[in-house]
Order: sequence, then C-alpha cells, then structure tokens
Amino acid sequence: MAKDYYKVLGVQKTATEEEIKKAYRKLAHQHHPDKTGGTDTKFKEINEAYQVLSNKEKRAQYDQYGQVFEGGHPGAQGAQWGGFGGFQNGGGFEWNSAGGEMPDLSDIFEGIFGGQFGGRARRQTYTQGSDIEFLEQITLEEAFHGVKKKIRFETFVACDTCKGLGHDKSKGYKECALCKGRGEVKVERKTFFGNFAQVQTCTECNGRGEIPHKFCQVCSGRGRTKGTREVEVHIGAGVEDGQIIKMKDMGEVGEYGSGNGDLYVVVRVKPHAIFERKKNDLFTKKEISITDALLGKKIMMHDIGGESFSLEIPASTNLAEKIKVTGKGMPRLGSFGRGDCYVSLIVRTPKHLSSKAKKLLEELEIEL
Repeated sequence: MAKDYYKVLGVQKTATEEEIKKAYRKLAHQHHPDKTGGTDTKFKEINEAYQVLSNKEKRAQYDQYGQVFEGGHPGAQGAQWGGFGGFQNGGGFEWNSAGGEMPDLSDIFEGIFGGQFGGRARRQTYTQGSDIEFLEQITLEEAFHGVKKKIRFETFVACDTCKGLGHDKSKGYKECALCKGRGEVKVERKTFFGNFAQVQTCTECNGRGEIPHKFCQVCSGRGRTKGTREVEVHIGAGVEDGQIIKMKDMGEVGEYGSGNGDLYVVVRVKPHAIFERKKNDLFTKKEISITDALLGKKIMMHDIGGESFSLEIPASTNLAEKIKVTGKGMPRLGSFGRGDCYVSLIVRTPKHLSSKAKKLLEELEIEL
C-alpha cells in the first residue's frame, strides 16, 4: 500500500508549498536521529514525503497515481535515489538525484549546532552587567525647580582589590595549555550527517589565550563583588511623572572588566496638596468672599515656585469657569517657557448675617 505523504507531514492535500515546507522543518527537527526520541526510519520517511510534495511535477504524479515515476511518466521502474554523505542504502537522509531539490538543511543544522553551523563561533563575551531600574520619588516643587538626587542600590560593583580585572596584573600570565594562546579551540562532532568541526571559545582561558598566574581571592577571579553603588542623578526642571532617565554604564558591573549595564531612573512626582498637574499646566482652587466676586477685586496668590502674583477677578465672572493665568504653570522640560495655571473660584458665604447686611443684600437683589 502506497504511503500517504500528506499524512506523514500532517498537512492537507490542499496545503501550499510554504505550509509543506513549514511542516517538514518542524518534523525534521523533532525526529532527527541525533535528537532525543528521533529515529532513522521516521526521519527518512519525513524526507521522502517532503521530496515528493515539495516538487510540483512529483506532487502532480503522486496526486494522480499515488506514486512517483522515473522520467516523469507512468510505467517506469521507480525513482532512482542517490545518497547524501554515504547513506544510500538504509536509514538516513536522502534526496532524489533525478531532478529533485536538495532540502533546506540550514534549519536542521541550526537546531543541532545552535546556530553556529557554517562559520566560526564568535568569541565569548563575558557576562555583561545587567540594566537596573530605580524608582525615585520627588515633590512637585522639586519637579518645578529641578533637583539633584543621590541614589543608592545594592548590585555588583567592581572589586576594589583587583580593580575589576579579576587577577593581579603584576604577577603576569602564562599561555593557555588547551588553546595554545589562540583563545579558541577546534571541536569535532560526529553527527548523522558526518563529522563537523567548529571553532569555539576556549573554556579554560575564557577566550583570552592566557591565564593569570594569580587570581583575585576576594572576587574569585570575576572582577566584581556584591556591594552598594551610589549615583548622583540630575532631574531637570519640568520633569513629568513616570519619565525615565537613562544613565549609561551606571548599572550592574560586568565580569572581568567587561561592559556595565545601564541605570534607568523612573521619576515619580508625588501628589500635591494645592496644585493638580496635567502636562505643563497646573490647576488649583481659590476661596474668595462674595464681595470679592461682585466687586472684581484683585486677590493675591502664590505659584508652585513660591512667587506671588495678583489675580484679578473680571466683572460679571462666571464662577463655574476657570480663570487662566498665563505662564504660571510648570517649566517645559528641555525648552523655554512655562505652562499655564487655571484657578477655580470658590465663593465663601458668611455663616451669620446682621440685620444691616441682610437689608443691603435685599437692596442689591432688587438692582440685580
């Protein structure tokens, strides 16, 4: 009974070329003999199915006759199959030498060798310091003026004893016996496809090619220890709540003097008792008397920076509307000028009225 190649790859008969290729790659990774649970038989079956269904002519023959014929016509004695890497008879990877396409092996090799097939392995980079995020709370007044803050946090810092090197430089070095000073070693692997050689970072000297005569005992040769780092951060005037300040190389210290991580300071502006902030504008409330409102008096106020200014209440003011005071808001970070301040008026009414006051109000009511 002919094999159902569509079933082997787990696709429908209407599957596109891309769907067939995707299914093949997935199964080839899963059932490769070098993988746990993989077998030669299943791997060969998958490749056989792919060779037929990935070729338009062969797929057409298979769909019509249930098999593929040599020379592209019925009646032939079967397709001639050539081996790959000497695996011509028996289990293994094969492709059709009579016009068939060679499968895309890059994905398979990548799964086996971790993406290093076909080129030299890059020298190992020592563990670079991690980035650190730090939350710093400030007041609205500090956000208005700008402020410098000293922040402290626990992290890896450079070893004081060896100055971050991990060893005593004055004691000198010796050539690494494993890599002979090259910092790299050639590693051969036997696989189902044959023997492959890779160049990898020497694990003995970590790619340096030489080994120090005396490692630092304090940091165990890594060049860093746990400690407290203190950093001064400048928070500019007009900074907004949630804004992030990046400080390059001020994060965790890396191993063996390698690169440091960055420090990200997240600024949180505390709520204010008097002012509410929206972007660069400020909103506040001011209590006034009924006579202030009716007579259009000037009232004194203080902005967020502590400076005093007079607020003139326009005649016939609609108390439901906010009065805009231009240029009395927050500074615009990184540019000139300030936002505006909006004042909501709250009219204060007297708790007790004298008879004289009542009479005057009654007369006023007639005029209004």
